[in-house]
Amino acid sequence: MMKRTFRKVLAFLSVYYAYMLEYRAELILWILANSLPIILMGVWIQAAQGGRFNLSPVDFARYFITVFIIRQITVVWVVWDFEKEIVEGKLSPRLLQPIDPVWHHIASHVSERAARLPFALLLLVVFFLLYPQAFWLPSLANLLLFVLAAVLAFALRFVMQYSFAMLAFWTERANAVENFWFLFYLFLSGMIAPLEVFPESVRSIVLWTPFPYMIDFPASIVVGLPVDLARGFLSMVGWILIFLGWNRLLWRWGLKRYSGMGA
Repeated sequence: MMKRTFRKVLAFLSVYYAYMLEYRAELILWILANSLPIILMGVWIQAAQGGRFNLSPVDFARYFITVFIIRQITVVWVVWDFEKEIVEGKLSPRLLQPIDPVWHHIASHVSERAARLPFALLLLVVFFLLYPQAFWLPSLANLLLFVLAAVLAFALRFVMQYSFAMLAFWTERANAVENFWFLFYLFLSGMIAPLEVFPESVRSIVLWTPFPYMIDFPASIVVGLPVDLARGFLSMVGWILIFLGWNRLLWRWGLKRYSGMGA
């Protein structure tokens, strides 16, 4: 049974990986499109020159280059793909398959990571060649915790957006909800600024939301900024379970009203 499952997973990943390799030039453009952390890095490095923050210019450089890598790992587009499947009736043939359609999207995202990361790592090498004082080697423990946190961050980002995608059963513009939600994600996740520079009162409120655990938490781990590991990992798992439960409810309700072409 395990062997058959492994073969199916490998087949899914290999097919979608080959598909992603057909668009290598487009992948490079998408990588560069996620270069906002690099731009913000320059802004915060200049702002830190006066010593007004607890973080040094090198700390900001390390933080934002880590944010850049995390963004490459956690970027998700499932809401647009699923919405297209609903509107065009392409979900119908997938419902006939003995597998939940979500696995197609998961395989697509995971395969895209495998195709994207070599280019992202190349940019990382170029960055450290241009700014060698920011180079550092995190401890093995922090590196392993970072990998775990990054994987959970991707899972949280995916299940969150996939839950919004379920709204496509009721509206043709489910991505509008994601676009609105992205504004909070942009400002509260740590993409614009590390939570370390937030006022204490604001930071205490933000930590009760899912946003900081998708960027700031894994970035702080590998950079070495103070972070509550227990609270962070428990919060990530908790939010994943909340959105997963909501997702499964919307999926069941949505299928009852699905009337796509061929349904």
